[in-house]
Amino acid sequence: MSERGWWWLWMQCPGIGAARMRQLCSAVAEVPGGLQEPWRWSLPRLQKVFGWPEPVLCSFEHYRRSLGLQPRIEVPSHVLLPGDPGWPAAFDNLQRPPLSIQWLGNRDLLSLLSSQQAIAVVGTRRPSSHGLRMAACLGRALARAGWPVVSGLAEGIDAAAHRACLESGGQTVAVLGTPLHRVYPPEHRQLQQAIADAGLLITEFRDSERVSRSCFARRNRLLAAVTKAVVVVECPQNSGALRTAAMARSMDIPLWVVPGDALRDSAQGSNALLGSGAEPLINPQDLIQQLGPGPCLPGSHADQGLAEDDGNTMPCTPVQIRLLKLLNDDFSFDEMVQSLQSNPESIASELLQLELAGRVKAQPGLRWRAL
Repeated sequence: MSERGWWWLWMQCPGIGAARMRQLCSAVAEVPGGLQEPWRWSLPRLQKVFGWPEPVLCSFEHYRRSLGLQPRIEVPSHVLLPGDPGWPAAFDNLQRPPLSIQWLGNRDLLSLLSSQQAIAVVGTRRPSSHGLRMAACLGRALARAGWPVVSGLAEGIDAAAHRACLESGGQTVAVLGTPLHRVYPPEHRQLQQAIADAGLLITEFRDSERVSRSCFARRNRLLAAVTKAVVVVECPQNSGALRTAAMARSMDIPLWVVPGDALRDSAQGSNALLGSGAEPLINPQDLIQQLGPGPCLPGSHADQGLAEDDGNTMPCTPVQIRLLKLLNDDFSFDEMVQSLQSNPESIASELLQLELAGRVKAQPGLRWRAL
C-alpha cells in the first residue's frame, strides 16, 4: 500500500487528529517504511514514543485488529490528501489543518484554489435587501471578470453570491460545513447540485462524520485559505463571517468590506471591520480594477474552455463549457436549464452559438450531441 494509502488509513483511526498525525509523520520521517512502520508497533511502544492516553491506545488497537497488520485500503477518487497535486499549501499552515478534502465537481478548479486564485464573498444569513443586492452584484461582477467566487453555501449573502455567479456563467466554489452527501440548509438542495454541476464543492468532513455547529465554524478557515481576497458584505457581531475575516488578516489576505446601515444590527460586525482598517468597497468595479482579469476569462492561462478544432484554438464561454459537459452526460434541454438555473431562451442561444461554431449538432426532440 502506498504512503498515500497509509495516510488515509491512519487519519480514519478514532482519536487521531491533526496533532497526532503530525506526531506520526515526525516520528517516521527518517524511517524507510514510513507510516507503515508504527502500524506494527506494540501499544507500550506507541505510548512511550507518543504519550497517547489509554483511551486512544484502546481505540487504535480495536481499529488495527479490525483491519489486520497488512491492510488493503483504496483512497477514494474524490479525496484529496496533503501532498497531492492541487492540495492548497495554505492549509498546511493552519493551526488545525484538514487531514483530507472531499470534492465534487470541476476538478480543474482545485488548481485555482491551490494557487489562491479565487475571491471569497461572505456575510450574514439574515441580510438586508441592500446586502442581498450587493452580494448578487459582486457575484455577477466577479464572474464576468473571470474570478471564481468562493462562499459557504449558507442562507443569505452566501447563497446570493453563488446564484449570481452561476447565472452570469461564472465559476463558483462552495466550502461545506457538512459531508458532500448532506445538504444544509435543506432548501439549498437544488443550488448545491447546480454548484456541483457547474463549479465545485469541497469539504473536510467525511461521509461518516457527524455534523455539529462547530463544523460550520471550522469551514471558515478553509474558505479564507484558498482565496486571493475576502469580501465581507454584511454581518452582525459574533458572525462566522468575522472569523473568516480574522483568518484572512492572519494570513495577510486583503480584506474588503461593504459599508452598511449604521443602525442595523446585521451590519454592526462588518462596519466594525471598517473601523479596524479593512478596505471599504463601495462599487464592485473598484475590486475588479484592483484584481485585474481573473484566471477563468477566455484566453487566460488557466482557462479550461479551449477546444481544438482543425488545429485552431477556439475559446468557449463558461456557460458553453458547462453545456458541453452536460451534453456529454446526456442531459436533456430541460435538465440543462434546471442544472444551470437559467432561462430556456439563454440556453437555446448558447446552444445555437455552439452549433454555429461546429461544436454541437442538433438532434430531434430538443436534444443536442457534442461533436
